[in-house]
Amino acid sequence: MTTTAPLPALPAPGDRLGRYTVERVETLPEMQGTLVLLRHELGARHAHVSRDDDNLAFGVTFPTVPKDSTGVAHILEHVVLMGSQKYPVADPFFAMLPRSLNTFMNAMTASDWTTYPFSTRNEQDYFNLLGVYLDATFFPLMRYESFRQDGHRFEFETPDDPTTPLKLQGVVYNEMKGAMASPGSVMWRAFGQALYPDLTYANNSGGSPSAIPDLTYEDLRAFHAAHYHPSNALFYTYGRLDLRRVLDEIESHVMARFSPQTLDVSIPDQPSFTAPRRMDVTYPGTDVERGGQVSVAWKLGPTTDPDHNLRWSVLGDVLLGNPAAPLTRPLIESGLGSALADLSGYRDDFREGAFAAGLKGLSAGRADEVQALVLDTLASIVREGIDPALIESSLHQFEIGQREVSNSGYPYGLQVMFRLLGPWLYGGDPVTGLRLEAELSRLREGLAAGQVFEPMIQRELLDNPHRVTLVLAPDPELVARTEQSERELVERLSAGFTDEDRARIVAESLRLQELQAQESDPGVLPTLTLADVPPTVLRVPYTTEQVGRAVIGRVPQPTGGLTYLDVQVRLPELPAELLDTLPLYAYAVTRSGAAGQDYLALARRIEAVTGGVSASVGVGGQPDDLEALRLSVTFSGKALARNGEALVGVLRDILAAPEFTRERLEQLLKQRLAGLKASVVSSGNAYAERLAAAQVSPAGFIEEHLGGLTALEHLKGIVEGDGGLDALLERLNRVRDLLLGGQPLLCLTATPDDLGLDLTPITGRFTGETPVGRPAPQTLPAVPQARVTDSPVAFNAVAFRTVPYTHPDSPALLVLSRLLRSEYLLAEIREKGGAYGGGAAFDARAGVFSLSSYRDPHITRTYEVFRNARAFLDTGLGEREVTEAILGASKTLDPLTSPDTAGRLRFYGDQAGYTPEMQEAYKARLLNVTLEDLKRVTDAWLTPERAGYALVAGRDPNAETQALGLHFEVQTI
Repeated sequence: MTTTAPLPALPAPGDRLGRYTVERVETLPEMQGTLVLLRHELGARHAHVSRDDDNLAFGVTFPTVPKDSTGVAHILEHVVLMGSQKYPVADPFFAMLPRSLNTFMNAMTASDWTTYPFSTRNEQDYFNLLGVYLDATFFPLMRYESFRQDGHRFEFETPDDPTTPLKLQGVVYNEMKGAMASPGSVMWRAFGQALYPDLTYANNSGGSPSAIPDLTYEDLRAFHAAHYHPSNALFYTYGRLDLRRVLDEIESHVMARFSPQTLDVSIPDQPSFTAPRRMDVTYPGTDVERGGQVSVAWKLGPTTDPDHNLRWSVLGDVLLGNPAAPLTRPLIESGLGSALADLSGYRDDFREGAFAAGLKGLSAGRADEVQALVLDTLASIVREGIDPALIESSLHQFEIGQREVSNSGYPYGLQVMFRLLGPWLYGGDPVTGLRLEAELSRLREGLAAGQVFEPMIQRELLDNPHRVTLVLAPDPELVARTEQSERELVERLSAGFTDEDRARIVAESLRLQELQAQESDPGVLPTLTLADVPPTVLRVPYTTEQVGRAVIGRVPQPTGGLTYLDVQVRLPELPAELLDTLPLYAYAVTRSGAAGQDYLALARRIEAVTGGVSASVGVGGQPDDLEALRLSVTFSGKALARNGEALVGVLRDILAAPEFTRERLEQLLKQRLAGLKASVVSSGNAYAERLAAAQVSPAGFIEEHLGGLTALEHLKGIVEGDGGLDALLERLNRVRDLLLGGQPLLCLTATPDDLGLDLTPITGRFTGETPVGRPAPQTLPAVPQARVTDSPVAFNAVAFRTVPYTHPDSPALLVLSRLLRSEYLLAEIREKGGAYGGGAAFDARAGVFSLSSYRDPHITRTYEVFRNARAFLDTGLGEREVTEAILGASKTLDPLTSPDTAGRLRFYGDQAGYTPEMQEAYKARLLNVTLEDLKRVTDAWLTPERAGYALVAGRDPNAETQALGLHFEVQTI
């Protein structure tokens, strides 16, 4: 959002702001901003992006270069957020989540850096969070007990009984056990190790489960002292901020308490290989027929070279950026695999860049074939040359990327931070991450003079011996071997334990439990109040017109010369047998052919004139009735305004005249299946929540068929079963015909000058009069469901059917979800239980309340925690906890928007009946929720007879859960 007040004045190059010197001031015309680069006397660097945006952002980043795979950088990221000198509470980071109106709060560890970013639209909130982040990172308490809780520890199965089995425990330890069960994560770790074996990238910065127990508390403290120092820090600020005020805060809070320090965190060049290599790695998987991947990867030049980086970014898109790309097409059409391998494309995540291409969905023994296919295809591209139209289309995508200012998916202010961090971290010019005019101009000059990319392919790929063929294979026995290795590790590490050692472990476990049970005083933390919650919701002006059966909303927004178009089609009555077809239709329709063009021609057309198109399926309802549902398919696209008419044409053809072929459909379904399979291990909590909700909610039943494990099983039956492609083709064509009989709602978002775009090519296709359908409400049988897959940790969920949006209890349920998450589940499931996460959520529109855990070593214990939620409400909670829960809940009613999303949310919300007046009435009720309300709605709606249970795990849970009276129906994924 922008304002009319002038931006705070900026300094000039050479100015001194306290102990800071302004080194550069650069205008950023593409984003209507200005970059100020400063350096502190201690060596700290600071980048400030001044921009007319009320979503203010901050980040402090430390280059962290671990020398082993103990996970020291990752565990440190956790521990520094667990109490600091000024804020000595157990978890100030998590405690601030409900005390703030932040639009983003997190911390993350990459291969060679750790960053702590946040954003918020409230200026007081900004400085509250700034103080907490600065104190946490530079002055953490780093308690030994925090290290044991989130890092690793020995613990007896019954913590106070040394005769019970000894085990390893820890939040990060369990997180990484789960992460290393994901083929994508294993591939990423192997990628760094294969291409950069002599550098920090060869280590697992997140921590290898087998190496994490080698990390000592002393090592952790030493790593912090060396790396978390202003001399090694990169600060970032963004938005309508008074830079001087921010610098004064950092100076007084941090800089004044340090002396200069020298730390060499430079990363040298990786010595080049003299001959190509091969690396074979495994992950825990049982799909030996389709679970393999092969990737051919090269080390390239420094990512700090802006010309080289841009050229490889463009070339990576040219070679692999769409289905018609000259490297993608031969790989997919070869039939060797089902989809491009993970990490395919150009990567600038390292100090020296990398390029990779390959396939997944392979059986064993295909490495040589994939390698030959990649190399032969690249050689033919060099011989035959690249179509200049493909290059121009890719440059067109970069133009869109430079112009687009969007908070969709991630706050824009933090997108800018990550763009400049790339070159900045490695000693390059951060401006080059934000402003590409000079590099694009030089690239175009080079293209005008002759070939640019073909010689690059020959020189930097085909003639480059620094190449690795990375082979990833599933190993059905790996889970059992890993568990045995863990037992042996525990036995080895504890082999010499005396009775005194065992007594010490018991004492430390009890001490940790004691500290976890202690009440912190969050009153030392800054907070907002309910008076800071705006009582209104965003009202975005737009015009509405009826054209035939279509309703069109036209939304004027400062989109920077981009045009966004959404076409939501509410479906007529859908035959039951077509429900499972809808998600496959949405996936295939934008990746197939249309209006006489095959999928290759359409893909080239989409790349040339749009910034991308997509299709999705949704279920909606009425605010006052959980069973009055409707289904819709939404087609979305964006383009430069000069291509608005072309965007309309693309969406018209995809909507009205899609063309599906058996061969292309088979390719697409294999790609989708590979993606869904991989997502189960990394997002098992989301799948468990959907499966639980499907037992209690009509909307949840539909969502499960659209994107849950039921949808996965349906797709698996088509791809891996007896075929069914011909029958699916017939159903896809039926869906197309149904769509054209639906009711279209179009939302056009553009600058006022571009709002007159003619949309009749789309609206004219909808000539039917069939009423919008209303699916018959149904649910899955209320039988606890377990899905077993290749995971060493569990994902547990329970869901409850509650009330519709307009019901007086709905706001209290939303507040309850926030209170349980921050005050109860965090302590019980993460801190005490060792899971990576535990959550509570309330979908106010579907009326579903859920509790879940993520990468959880427990099953039975977690369901006991879920059952005890009501008892927790009687444990002395007071006004503070309820107020913070209301603050947290209110954030969901004020989502961060940007010009591309604000009008779309308002228009479709109004059309569905969720008007500003209704939303403001909801917010008013929410601001008046009391503790008694929370107890009352728990007693009324979160009852056993209203519950559905589901989990995803690596084992049959029934031997454990009998004591709870839960018997799960078990299926293998």
